[in-house]
Amino acid sequence: MITRRKLIASAAGLAAGAIAAPRLAAAQASRVLKFVPQADLALLDPIQSTGLVIRHHALLIFDTLYGVDEQLRSHPQMAEGHVVENDGLLWRITLRDGLQFHDGQKVLARDVVASIKRWGVRDLYGQSLMAAVDELTAHSDSELHFRLKRPFPLLSDVLGKPGTNVCVIMPERLALTDPMQRITEMVGSGPYRYIAADRVPGSLNAYEKFAGYRPTPNGETSFMSGPKVAYFDRVEWRTIPDASTAAAALQTGEVDWWEQPIPDLLPVFAANKDLKVEVLDRFGAIPMIRFNHLLPPFDRPEMRRALLGALRQDEYMVAVAGEDRRYWKDGVGFFTPGSPMANDVGMDALPAAKDFDKVKAALKAAGYAGERIVFPVPTDFPALNAMSEVAGDMLRRAGINLDYQALDWATVLQRVASQQPIDKGGWNIWCNYSTGVSAVNPAAHTYLRGTGRTATFGWPSSQSLEDLRSQWFAAPDETSRQEICRQMQRQAFQELPYLPLGVFYQPTAYRTNLTGMLKGFPLFYNVRRA
Repeated sequence: MITRRKLIASAAGLAAGAIAAPRLAAAQASRVLKFVPQADLALLDPIQSTGLVIRHHALLIFDTLYGVDEQLRSHPQMAEGHVVENDGLLWRITLRDGLQFHDGQKVLARDVVASIKRWGVRDLYGQSLMAAVDELTAHSDSELHFRLKRPFPLLSDVLGKPGTNVCVIMPERLALTDPMQRITEMVGSGPYRYIAADRVPGSLNAYEKFAGYRPTPNGETSFMSGPKVAYFDRVEWRTIPDASTAAAALQTGEVDWWEQPIPDLLPVFAANKDLKVEVLDRFGAIPMIRFNHLLPPFDRPEMRRALLGALRQDEYMVAVAGEDRRYWKDGVGFFTPGSPMANDVGMDALPAAKDFDKVKAALKAAGYAGERIVFPVPTDFPALNAMSEVAGDMLRRAGINLDYQALDWATVLQRVASQQPIDKGGWNIWCNYSTGVSAVNPAAHTYLRGTGRTATFGWPSSQSLEDLRSQWFAAPDETSRQEICRQMQRQAFQELPYLPLGVFYQPTAYRTNLTGMLKGFPLFYNVRRA
């Protein structure tokens, strides 16, 4: 027989459960960070592409030997420290205790050596380092040695650089993969693990807090340096290509953070007490029109220079960042504005007004005869799509026979990686942007390299730019380096590895209950829910 007392107790239990269930669900939800990235994650391997979304993904999973702070000063991260001997020709780097991969294996020096060697084949700054390396070995499980042919004072800077490709550390068994082949198994030693089973292409990527991660005990968290503390149990990347849908999700709290809201929505978000709009990256982004230097007609510098007369940087910046000049600058050359190497040499090449008749005449004189120009455009990447629309109009008005190919970001990434002719899937021109932090000097400025087929997408060849870059590394002081950069910019305006379009400062938008947001690009450690 069920007594009245038991019925009351049972009813009370059900009521408590009814109350507790939403509380439990809310508590669980509070431990999940939901992020809307700039684009879907098309590739996983962090050295296979310079795509920024891949870098953000990689730094959730992997850690780096060194990391830079907000002032771009390098600090040990996975490293405990280093000793430089033999007049700068020997670097002995010691790993700190407690480093563990997501598969439970201890991080050893041979893992680090294999990772650096694989990265050094693909990354252009890494290639400069490896050209100076006589031997890179694991001296013991916890110590690796760089024996150099010549001093390389920036060694720790290049290993901790924030620009793509980032030198992440993975297990030796993965790092031994051919650098030209992709790895798909994501095993790092960073604060989060990648949950491959939860992947929904075009929609969802998920990461889970790694209980075995031990943050460095040294320093303060700043950009990529200092302790990396994961406060969320789970991070979800939710790809939402439609801006209005992403905006609604942020405003209702369905998502916590939208990496790149479109300019039209910024005033709406700024007026919402539950949202914060903030520029995290003070170096901004360096947009460009990039040419394929391997294929005609843009293999000829006179063809590339002919388009300068049709270029107005402000048109591109308004399209990407809106009318508010707090978020962009024009009159920009080949180095990040405000950085020590920025200068105004050659800037008179940028016209005060467009003259399409003059441009058409210059194209004809350069030998353009109406060839089809293939222009791949990622329609699901708002910033690049906006730039591409302006560029497409410019090219058509200049008389270019334009094949404007509207594609998704994943397809564009695969397309622009191809060095094949047009009839085999190649391309001629596209819009892209690099991080401003990568263009503060020639060391990490991959889009200013002139190493041909080993350069980044576009593959320009320029012995002059390469010689100047070598001189920059060997320069004895800042004044000498600045003069070399003036010469580099003068030469760049002659050869035009790309058309510079200005600089924009992309605001991000997030719920005000998130605190600890770090300066720089999106990083998922240190941030927590208040």
